[in-house]
Amino acid sequence: MHDVTKSARRLLMVDPCDACRNLLPALQAAGWEVSSASLETACARGFQVGMVRLDARSPERLESLRTLLLQGAGEWIAVLGAELLPVQRVRDFIYEWFFDFHTLPLDEARIKIALGRAYGMSRLRRKPDPQRGPWEDLLGESRAMTEARRLVARFAPTDSPVMIRGESGTGKEVVARALHNLSRRSDQPFVAINCGGIPENLIQSELFGHEKGAFTGAHQRKVGRIEAANGGTLLLDEIGDLPLELQANLLRFLQEKHIERVGGGRPIPVDVRVLSATHIDLEQAIQDGRFREDLYYRLNVLQIRMPPLRERLADLPQLAGHFARLYSSETGRRPRSFSEGATQAMLAHTWAGNIRELANRVRRGLVLSEGRQIEAEDLGLQPPTDKPGTLQTLQSYRLQAERQALSEALRQYASNLSEAARVLGISRPTFYRLLHKHGLH
Repeated sequence: MHDVTKSARRLLMVDPCDACRNLLPALQAAGWEVSSASLETACARGFQVGMVRLDARSPERLESLRTLLLQGAGEWIAVLGAELLPVQRVRDFIYEWFFDFHTLPLDEARIKIALGRAYGMSRLRRKPDPQRGPWEDLLGESRAMTEARRLVARFAPTDSPVMIRGESGTGKEVVARALHNLSRRSDQPFVAINCGGIPENLIQSELFGHEKGAFTGAHQRKVGRIEAANGGTLLLDEIGDLPLELQANLLRFLQEKHIERVGGGRPIPVDVRVLSATHIDLEQAIQDGRFREDLYYRLNVLQIRMPPLRERLADLPQLAGHFARLYSSETGRRPRSFSEGATQAMLAHTWAGNIRELANRVRRGLVLSEGRQIEAEDLGLQPPTDKPGTLQTLQSYRLQAERQALSEALRQYASNLSEAARVLGISRPTFYRLLHKHGLH
């Protein structure tokens, strides 16, 4: 395991003043690699910590500063004269975007401590997620998600059809994209079609295409989704909503490996890997006469089930933290962590909309939050109430206890995370992994 304390500590000074420059010898002696740049030429990428000099011009340059601060995943420290502190816009900006601030004249010892803490927090924020990569957003350490990733890795190299099952919002398309990205077809098209989102009279044309003049309004030839995916992967999302007539046409394509455009009589060979996804009970649909049994067996060669979020609550803090980082740029706000109350409210929520609902609530929370943490109310959830005799799941209690222990260790040993891990009786890599899992970074 790579020791993060051994890596180079890179500091970017933006518009440094003389007092900032005077710190250079002491910072370099302490192991910092220091670069400096003007706001107009600065690039934050590649630096763990940034130090920004705010002056009389800063209130008019806040948008440029925000753009710079959003570039990297590091932490920022503001340096300013005391005369700027009464300016409300500057105060609000510092509170929103900076890890710490220092007024002139600078205290060298305090600056060193602040930089060290900012570096530690930056390393946690930048720590790569071991589960990311070709499978993109298949995050989570629960048994169900570990099994899903194992199946993705096993099924991806084959060309066999895979059926992905799960409730709406559980991430079925994410699984399909992971299967494609890990396959030999990864450099070819990935085409998804929602069988339940296209008017019934247009589905045949969407899937198979049509020739010019095939029907009223067909003014030119149209290549269908199946043909567009030639050489790559086709995802038939919500396959259970496909009309019976089209199910017969799809079955014929799966058997013969060629299609005919609407209004055309020439067979067109197409080589695609077919994935399907559904949230309905297809076995019941077969009994009800709404889905062809022969098509079911053609599509359901291999199967992956995506669990609902209520069955993988252990993954919820990590997922919420992921969405907070993902949507921070969109909302123009710094990524926020979640308060204890917000975490408990999320663990107690039923999540009928699964991960899609979680993503939407976190996006809302980022916009509405006024403090440094997202509260339950920001997420549109009821704060937890401790009613006598009210029991939660054992998993919820374990998660809350784990998060509380980590939070207390961070508060007491913020400047020495190795000591925090030692006191908790775990290794430093495990400590970092748990911080990431609970969004405490």
